[in-house]
Amino acid sequence: MASDHRAQVDELLADYRRSREQLASMQQTLAAINESVTSSDGTVVATVGGRGTLTDLTFSDDAYIRHRPSDLAKLVLRTVAAAVTKASETANRTVSPLLPVQTDPAALLAGRADLTEAEVAPKRPPRRPVEDDSFEDVSWLDNPRRTV
Repeated sequence: MASDHRAQVDELLADYRRSREQLASMQQTLAAINESVTSSDGTVVATVGGRGTLTDLTFSDDAYIRHRPSDLAKLVLRTVAAAVTKASETANRTVSPLLPVQTDPAALLAGRADLTEAEVAPKRPPRRPVEDDSFEDVSWLDNPRRTV
């Protein structure tokens, strides 16, 4: 009987170790993701890591000549957004094989897993009703929220 329990414990520990090794491998793969996107005119190249962080941004020598500053800024934003999307797709493909069938990899990577928007939304304290605009009964000296 004791040997049956020991075998079960050994099997559980082996499963746990395999899961940890898979998780470590997945984390290493995610950390190594680097996706670059070049703007349609070739003046901007944005590189984004697996967690959606901009890791590099380069401009061609003529980027400032070909574009007004506001247009170049918009082009940078579009190019970075495309690189984020590309890196996100790569990250989703990386984690998908390790997830249960119904799990959304994008939601998991965003930190939401199976939570709804209502569960993720920040909790706001209830608003106190405003009774009137009169401040005649307020002691400004004793108010802990007073700013100087």
